[in-house]
Amino acid sequence: MCATSPTTPRARTPTTTDGRTRIRSAARIVLGGALIVAGLGHLTFARTDFQAQVPDWVGLDKDLVVILSGLVEIALGVALIVVRRRRPLLGLAVGLFFIAVFPGNISQFIDGDDAFGLNSDSDRRTRLFFQPVLVAWAWWSTGAFAVLRNSRTTQDR
Repeated sequence: MCATSPTTPRARTPTTTDGRTRIRSAARIVLGGALIVAGLGHLTFARTDFQAQVPDWVGLDKDLVVILSGLVEIALGVALIVVRRRRPLLGLAVGLFFIAVFPGNISQFIDGDDAFGLNSDSDRRTRLFFQPVLVAWAWWSTGAFAVLRNSRTTQDR
């Protein structure tokens, strides 16, 4: 005997997937993979380029900052791919990480440092506009936007 009648709509469960869920999952996994590759770049093949993004005012050894941020990127990337519980909270953390490293992109633009093929002010300026896209990508692909929206609605009551 079926627990639901034909007229009762079937409740969506967390395991139910539709096209949008699959797209968001794919976007989250791609972002996770990109973070892992970028993190590995911090530790190996792009270390010098990443050092160009560390502002002088940070006050720490640039190589140490690059290594630590690379380890954080790898951890966040792996988490985006494998963690299932508290995914929106993880997405918030990833977005905040992108916000935290944004001053490095601004520093690269202001100082005119060449790195990652960004060899002109125009290229470096254009790069600045991509950071908010990364934040939105992290928050959208993990459902963090919904959590932010719901918390704001709860506070308005």
